[in-house]
Amino acid sequence: MKEDFLHYVWQYKKFDFSNLKTVNGEPMHIINVGNYLQQTGPDFFNGQILIDRQKWAGNIEIHIKSSDWYLHHHEKDNNYDNVILHVVWEYDTPIFRKDNSEIPTLELKHHVAKEVLENYQSLLSPKSWIFCENQIASVDDFILKNWKERLFFERLERKTMPIQKLLKILSYDWEAVLFCMLAKNFGLNTNGEVFLKMAQSIPFSVIRKERVDVENLEALFFDQTGLIPFEAEDNYTKELKKRVDYLTQKHQLQKTILAPVQFFKHRPDNFPTIRLAQLAKVYHQQENLFSKIISLNKLTDFYSLFEVETGSYWQTHYQLDKESVKKKKKLSKSFIDLIIINSIIPIQFAYAKSIGKEISETLLETMFEMQPERNTIIEKFNRFKIQSKNAFDSQSLLQLKNEYCNANKCLQCSIGIQLLKS
Repeated sequence: MKEDFLHYVWQYKKFDFSNLKTVNGEPMHIINVGNYLQQTGPDFFNGQILIDRQKWAGNIEIHIKSSDWYLHHHEKDNNYDNVILHVVWEYDTPIFRKDNSEIPTLELKHHVAKEVLENYQSLLSPKSWIFCENQIASVDDFILKNWKERLFFERLERKTMPIQKLLKILSYDWEAVLFCMLAKNFGLNTNGEVFLKMAQSIPFSVIRKERVDVENLEALFFDQTGLIPFEAEDNYTKELKKRVDYLTQKHQLQKTILAPVQFFKHRPDNFPTIRLAQLAKVYHQQENLFSKIISLNKLTDFYSLFEVETGSYWQTHYQLDKESVKKKKKLSKSFIDLIIINSIIPIQFAYAKSIGKEISETLLETMFEMQPERNTIIEKFNRFKIQSKNAFDSQSLLQLKNEYCNANKCLQCSIGIQLLKS
């Protein structure tokens, strides 16, 4: 038994409330169960009840046992001073206010139907992956569609949180924030944090001035991430070292100590050297990148914007001073999709909110056009007949698995609630 089950039972009145009495035998009638806000303080706000014909308005707290009130130290918290009803599964001790008056208590276990409890236990019984894996395919399409849209925007809101932090750090320079977000996502999961710190260590004013020469950008990026070999044989690497000395002196740059970048487990095309060279090329080719991104809403335009290819040196190298078989290294469509999902869409969403503009439908249209991501979570959902037809689907399902399924929040999930109702 968990409290979220009792929250569900109370919120949706999944109990017999025709002849309710408090544990002290006082007749009780529910006018309004209150608002389930899921925030600090009592579980339900602004409830209304009648106890022995006396109307009460205030907050309602829910626990498994009545003694949990003291276990959670609510008696010391002023947020609980206006609780009018204590709803519990099992009553084991009376609860008193600071003025020594007893808080009315309703014991629920004798009012919940056996079928409701069995449905809950069936849903939360151990499964191979998620609790509802055997039932999720039966959920009504309308409910699933609406829930996925909410999941998508929940995930998008979470992705804008680091953007808000960067805005404060970078004095609300949106171009600089975009540079940092792109750097992080060019680094993927393995090197993302190192690339982000690299981007933050170089004032964006320097990027603006030096973008006309792509080798200057490469020199800055490779130096700050420690990728330039101390001793080098080839002329290109030697040239980069000279540029580093010149640029450091010119802009009075400080060397930042970062964690080593990782090559391990990466395919060569995802080596940090290649991704940094591609990032340098993006900023070499595109001036005022943020302004361009904000004005675009067609997927083909984004693909054109990020259609970059590394210089000739990188056609025969994956690492500095180590020659390899010749191969062109351009940003793939699938990689650009990741950049759009993780950098561009969140930036557009955050900027639109900052100026009071509504672009939700435009963002959804872009996500509907994009191919779904491919990973183990999406593959698992496919096995349980929940298909991802586009990036909107895959992003929603990632949010569902990571924030609800993994946290066992079945009773805060529209899918879980629908299955319980069934």
